Amino acid sequence: MERVSYAVGDIVRMKKPHPCGSKEWEILRTGMDFRIRCQGCGHMVMLPRAKFERAVREIVQKATPQD
Repeated sequence: MERVSYAVGDIVRMKKPHPCGSKEWEILRTGMDFRIRCQGCGHMVMLPRAKFERAVREIVQKATPQD
């Protein structure tokens, strides 16, 4: 199975919705832990990589490259 690469700024859709109703999150930090921000209410959460990768359904929008 191919490993998906995630970048800061990517918008991902999770399997379960946040209590505010949104399933889309922006990645703020990558590494062993991921910091993500809810696109609905702005709440920030830190998750271990393994839990994050299991919870992600798809990448909705890739980050735009910065020059």
